[in-house]
Amino acid sequence: MATPQVTSLKLKRKSRLLEVGFADGSLHQMTCEFLRVHSPSAEVHGHGNPVLVTHKKNVNITAIEPVGNYAVKLVFDDGHDTGLFSWQVLFDLASHQTELWPQYLARLRAAKGSREPLISMNIKYSD
Repeated sequence: MATPQVTSLKLKRKSRLLEVGFADGSLHQMTCEFLRVHSPSAEVHGHGNPVLVTHKKNVNITAIEPVGNYAVKLVFDDGHDTGLFSWQVLFDLASHQTELWPQYLARLRAAKGSREPLISMNIKYSD
């Protein structure tokens, strides 16, 4: 199967959503939190031992940096910027978020973790 091609990326800062369009005509919205906790970075994947990322409910994306014609680097407002989201990774996350999100929430509950930020932030974004 060919690598899916991203045809559009639109960051909706106020609603903390990244809208991704693919060449097959599909359009997906993923929350910044979902993308942050599923970052393909070594920091999150722990070199084969995935790390449970917590306290990211209010995280947002501050920048989207293109990487060649195959990926983007998402820069999050918590300082995380090491994951390269290839078109394949974005497509897989978008296509499987209905399974991945409940699995994440179950891992969070099992670890007695929280989505709530450690420090209350009141950030205003202007578009």
